[in-house]
Amino acid sequence: MHAKEELLACVVARLIGEAAHVAVGAASPIPAAGALLLKQRNPALRLSFLHKRKGNPFTEGSRELFDLAGQGRIDVFFLGGAQIDGEANVNLVRAEGRRFPGSFGSAFMYGVVPKVILFREEHSPRVLVPKVEFISATGNPVALLTGKALFAWQKEKRRFRLESVHDGDDIRSQTGFDYDAPQAAPRTPVPTEKELALLRGPVAKEMAPNYPEFARRVWPGIS
Repeated sequence: MHAKEELLACVVARLIGEAAHVAVGAASPIPAAGALLLKQRNPALRLSFLHKRKGNPFTEGSRELFDLAGQGRIDVFFLGGAQIDGEANVNLVRAEGRRFPGSFGSAFMYGVVPKVILFREEHSPRVLVPKVEFISATGNPVALLTGKALFAWQKEKRRFRLESVHDGDDIRSQTGFDYDAPQAAPRTPVPTEKELALLRGPVAKEMAPNYPEFARRVWPGIS
């Protein structure tokens, strides 16, 4: 058996692919776990975590991250939002009468990082909407990963295509925007025994200092 978070981390690792430098923003434990999993197989992979509590190279926070991105030195970045729509717009400002922390540099990162992966664990019409209430950032992601499915972005059509399903069959009723889909969407591949061993061993140990609550929940007993 595997946890949902472990499956999502494996998908993240596959989406990152052959990148040289991956940056992960604050409060993004699943993308961080996926990046660390990939680094176990590719030690040369450079990882930059804004959430890192000790030894964080970003002594001035996001400003240095933006500088690196503007210089073309970040290959992959993850974006989420209170809302994401079918045109890959992200809303980080307000939704359903509620205000959120704001956009920070999301619009900038979306435009300059070559490979942006949209990630939101919740998969519901509340989050995946026909049109966001406020456009914080817009661009061309490579994919949208949720807790239920993986979508690829079709740049020419500006439309998502369902690639695989990992939780539940009736994805369309749980998605507020329209998208393309094969007649029968495949199941997302489950983690291999080797991937699980890496996640529950060295990855969990690296995650624990920076994401302690997440690590304890997904891998009980980790210290």
